[in-house]
Amino acid sequence: MVGSSLARLGLKAAGQAAGAGGWSFAEIAQRLSPAVSKFQEVVADRGSGSYVWTTDGRRHLDFACGIGVLSTGHCHPKVVEAIQRQAGQIIMAQQNLLPGSKPMVDLLQRLERVMPSQLTTHFFCNSGSEAADNAIKIARSYTGKQNIIAFDGAFHGRTYGAMSLTTSKTVYRQNFGPLPSGVVGAPYPYCLHCKARHVAGGLGYEVAPNVPPLGKPYAERRCCGGPLEQLEWMLKTHSAPSETAAFIIEPILGEGGFLTPPPGFLTALRTLCDKHGMLLIFDEVQCGVARTGRWWGHQHLTEVQPDMLMFAKGIASGFPFAGVSARPELYSKMSPGMMGGTYGGSALGCAAAAATIDAIEEDGMLQNATERGQQLTEGLLRLAQKYPIIDIRGRGLMLAAEFGGADGSLTARPHTAADITHAAAKRGMLLMGAGARETIRFLPPLNVSAAEVEEALAIFERCLEDVFTPAPVL
Repeated sequence: MVGSSLARLGLKAAGQAAGAGGWSFAEIAQRLSPAVSKFQEVVADRGSGSYVWTTDGRRHLDFACGIGVLSTGHCHPKVVEAIQRQAGQIIMAQQNLLPGSKPMVDLLQRLERVMPSQLTTHFFCNSGSEAADNAIKIARSYTGKQNIIAFDGAFHGRTYGAMSLTTSKTVYRQNFGPLPSGVVGAPYPYCLHCKARHVAGGLGYEVAPNVPPLGKPYAERRCCGGPLEQLEWMLKTHSAPSETAAFIIEPILGEGGFLTPPPGFLTALRTLCDKHGMLLIFDEVQCGVARTGRWWGHQHLTEVQPDMLMFAKGIASGFPFAGVSARPELYSKMSPGMMGGTYGGSALGCAAAAATIDAIEEDGMLQNATERGQQLTEGLLRLAQKYPIIDIRGRGLMLAAEFGGADGSLTARPHTAADITHAAAKRGMLLMGAGARETIRFLPPLNVSAAEVEEALAIFERCLEDVFTPAPVL
């Protein structure tokens, strides 16, 4: 996969000797599962802030951040100090045997400040997938109904329950069936490719995200109404409200391409849930924890609150930690033992999460995410005048650029995104694609500097030159 993309660009892969402990990368890779994607042939050595160094001596500007995990950057001093201090006190306070710990109390107190006001009960686990599985449990237990409606393009995880909700790419599900039953897929409003929008003359959608001053206000974007109409029709044809426990949705679609729904869409979901006695679950694993310039991505898009909110990734700056925050009455039909997990609410994880929240607040990262996101958007808009970037979307430092065809069409050449990410790797920047269409995502640390954003834009422009400038004929 790596070699083929680099070969298309005439670039050479990283050396086979770029290993550690006397092993080449090839020797390391042959001892790891080939089913896990490996984007380049490097071995990490150390990280600091927005940069990673590999054992071949190269420095990489990290605009992927472990798929949004490193919210405060690599090895933020406050997070490192909290983990080191906690490791000297107690490493494992197992949640059944020792239900509370000092760092857990610290985290609970901070969650009271940053969570939506009605979500006051928290379940801690290890990953977004585990959070999704347990959100399903809670919804089915409380409502007594079995069906969960998820949305096209969603990524909720790789465990069997979470995988049954995931449709961002077929590779995540193929050959693993049969999957758990009781999951129904609904259309997500992908406005860029909406046929009705093209017929209607745009409906307020443009290349720039709907964030002033670079784009029109979000409220001016309109929707054809098709996705919501289809969802309501599904409640009559696919999953009756009497059998539907919950809607689960990423307020800003993550792996599916960083899509934001049109105004009123999330509010309409809340209305449908209230009307039919269903629950609304927001998966904020990727768009939450200040990534968008607010604590939670949905706060840009609606005033309503969910019944449950899932978090992971950036909550602990790279330490495995996740959870589900919920209205307390949702546990009323459960008894002790129905939920749990050996490592849930770990002392080290709680310490890392509490320190992450402190760092975000004390270092002004919410404001920085907004300002640096605007700077990055401005740079991408400049590049869109020269290269076939047809959509720039997201909020804060959760941004994406989708590519179209060189002929002006909305369909890019296959492998465009992969070619760009591998060109970036060759030039010393970590980037990732997003979704089944040719889209690049940008997920730098929330404390990325203005100079680092400019550096990223300069590298990205050279990558676009590599990909879109025809090689000279010799």
